[in-house]
Amino acid sequence: MPTLRLAVVQAEIAPSLAAGLEKTADLARRAAASGAQAIVFPETWLPGYPAWLDVCRDVALWDHEPVKKVFARYAAESVVVHGASGWALGAIAKEVEAVLVIGVSERVEEGPGRGTLYNALLTYSPDGTLRNHHRKLMPTYTERMIWGQGDASGLRAVETPVGRIGGLICWEHWMPLARQAMHESGEDLHIAAWPNVHEMLQVASRGYAFEGRCYVAAAGSLLRARNLPPELEPYPAKVQSPEQWVLRGGSAIYGPNGFPVVEPVFDREEILFADLDLGKIKEESMSLDVTGHYARPDHLSFEVRRGTREAGK
Repeated sequence: MPTLRLAVVQAEIAPSLAAGLEKTADLARRAAASGAQAIVFPETWLPGYPAWLDVCRDVALWDHEPVKKVFARYAAESVVVHGASGWALGAIAKEVEAVLVIGVSERVEEGPGRGTLYNALLTYSPDGTLRNHHRKLMPTYTERMIWGQGDASGLRAVETPVGRIGGLICWEHWMPLARQAMHESGEDLHIAAWPNVHEMLQVASRGYAFEGRCYVAAAGSLLRARNLPPELEPYPAKVQSPEQWVLRGGSAIYGPNGFPVVEPVFDREEILFADLDLGKIKEESMSLDVTGHYARPDHLSFEVRRGTREAGK
């Protein structure tokens, strides 16, 4: 059976989209130089996860000038998937000749909902083609102040030269029907994109690997308190030092039996590598296959509506 060399990138978030694209290219080159065939980056790696939603004061105040300024800057730095920043990501995948899966904050430039932001997960093939574009179905809690609701058009695994690859974003892993939709799409490798992967999110990632009988790349970012927006004041109970990690990483790789292939890594930059034996997926499916012999479609069924949700509807 084929083997997939996987790289999961854990690094500090860059201060701008331009710097983030440069850093992405550099890290992808480093991963590819070590033989990576698939390279994974965390949730909203570009332009970085908005941790200020949860660690800074006054974020939810109505018409609050500092927060409006931070949001406007975040929106301006977000990726336009079918614009220059999205094309740059495709060019990186083509340059390193690897599958690239990367989380972005997406800004819509044209058509209905112009200016709306989405939390998106993009999958590029080694020729630079965008193979899948998944928007987070339900932004979680404070995230609803900045991102719109996604749809199921990208809720699927896609065929790549190194296997079938799919992914979910953050708390989508707690949505049973979203998980089942992904399982039914036939994943060899599942990308679990997180801001950082703390203990309960490790549970979700491991559980997904066991339930789906697939490999799981759990990807998290790093962010220091000194890089929070200067307009906003952190809660003292949450931030005691400028050098404190606000996002701690926690990236890991899990096998189709739910056990770690690479243990979680916290509080440091690292590219996690693993050689994944895809034959193990079939071996582990003997005891559990939630889309096959352990499914009961005669009693339990659901449907996925694939249409794209237009903003405002």
